[in-house]
Amino acid sequence: MTPFTVNVELRLIVRGTLIVRASEIRPMSIDKPTREQLRAAADGLGVDLSDDELTGYLERMEGFARAYALVGEAPDPVPAVGQRRAPARRPRPAENRYNAWYVKTSIREEYRGRLAGKTLAVKDSISVAGVPMMNGASFLEGHVPDVDATVVTRALHAGAEIVGKTNCEYLSLSGGSHTCANGPVINPHKEGYSAGGSSSGSAVAVAVGDAGMALGCDQAGSIRVPAAWCGIVGMKPTHGLVPYTGILGVDPMVDHCGPMTRDVDNNALLLEVLAGRDGLDPRQPSTWQPVKYTAARRAGAKGLRVAVVKEGFGRHNAEAEVEGHVRSAADTLVRAGLAVEEASVPVHKQAWLLAQPIYVEGLAHSMGQSGVMPDAEGLGPGLAEKFANWSDRWRELPENVLALILFGAFVRARAPGHHYVKAQHLRRTIRRAYDETLSGYDLLLMPTTPMAATPLPDADAGPAERARRAGEMLANTGPFNLTGHPAMTIPCGTTADGRPVGMMLAGRHFDEFTLYRAAYAFERTSRQLSPACP
Repeated sequence: MTPFTVNVELRLIVRGTLIVRASEIRPMSIDKPTREQLRAAADGLGVDLSDDELTGYLERMEGFARAYALVGEAPDPVPAVGQRRAPARRPRPAENRYNAWYVKTSIREEYRGRLAGKTLAVKDSISVAGVPMMNGASFLEGHVPDVDATVVTRALHAGAEIVGKTNCEYLSLSGGSHTCANGPVINPHKEGYSAGGSSSGSAVAVAVGDAGMALGCDQAGSIRVPAAWCGIVGMKPTHGLVPYTGILGVDPMVDHCGPMTRDVDNNALLLEVLAGRDGLDPRQPSTWQPVKYTAARRAGAKGLRVAVVKEGFGRHNAEAEVEGHVRSAADTLVRAGLAVEEASVPVHKQAWLLAQPIYVEGLAHSMGQSGVMPDAEGLGPGLAEKFANWSDRWRELPENVLALILFGAFVRARAPGHHYVKAQHLRRTIRRAYDETLSGYDLLLMPTTPMAATPLPDADAGPAERARRAGEMLANTGPFNLTGHPAMTIPCGTTADGRPVGMMLAGRHFDEFTLYRAAYAFERTSRQLSPACP
């Protein structure tokens, strides 16, 4: 087929008109297979074709080959990006004490919006055009996207300055902060302890004041865990409220992106900027009306009903001091005028275990069969090829990641898809249980994590300990990724040895406004009770 060149300009509607340019990209060509190649492919699948059948299938594939040639030669429309892009650089040790930063930069556009004067850190699973991206994984190092994720575009158009990409856990698959290929991220409140994951660097950058705000992503608690362990506010919005376009994920059913900030007001402000349809992410609701979340500050919270979920306490690995701070936080809500009482949601006790097949088999399928994690195709050429070759460097994978892949391969060989599909059915059962409780209450309350920050694994720690440290804290956070309910963590105290404690509130779908009403009330009342608190 004769190659062609097309000069086009497309328009996409993203809160207005967004100009999209066409890049002329010529990837690896895919030709019609030879007889020998098709025979080898069939044998590899256990399909025994006769010579006549082989000839017939080769004729049928003429159309496939033409389609692939057309796609291969066509221009690849990618969203236009701003021209003011400072080069990214690796930070000097003196400016990266806790290993929060992957690269530093300065990106701003000529806009004076609601985020004017705000500095923003971006988790390294989120695409920023012209800035390196490795999602914490050594085999992805060297990839440089040529597009911005929708959330990046929106933040820049609102006037924010992006000051760098933050280290995150290997493929964003750990609740601890020890799996990043660039080294562990250290908790700024206690040397040698975990900062939480997988948005570890984002939490630290905000906690120490290197950035006023940060973007994080959450598949099982990856915003809320590091926010809780670093003493900041982290919001996992309702599934689909914030577009995931241009962000590496784990499974489309559990991927969320949201704001991480030092206080409630900035958190609500950043979510106002991020939320809403972009016309590109099919997971988003067909209808959505803009919400001014910062107005929750004036709305008040008196009369809101809060259920302290009994099953969110008493985990086998729970710290009594953590649970004590969270129960004291519930008392503070009572002082603020909210009605708080204990309630039981029995399924919550096992909800996170019931979710495991979605993570195990989803990741195993992505990495082991297709070679591309969900959403990788939205991040530009080159990344898919890197994912396809991950097995060449499998020894570099952290123990928790390789364990997921291996067990998923084991399960797929014996009962392909059975448990994954059943877990998806159970997901609806779990969602119904929370919804039933929320029909009588406005919010659910529990510790964000059963324990405060844990020690980073020693250099000689075995695979079992390193893998355990990656997932032991997710029992309360993970279920709300499964069901899509909004959930946020708010700092509510500090252990005797200086580790922050987080209280988690969860609410009805697309009712972040009520979460912010309670969060504002808690923050305001806490400051009145302890004026010395920041």
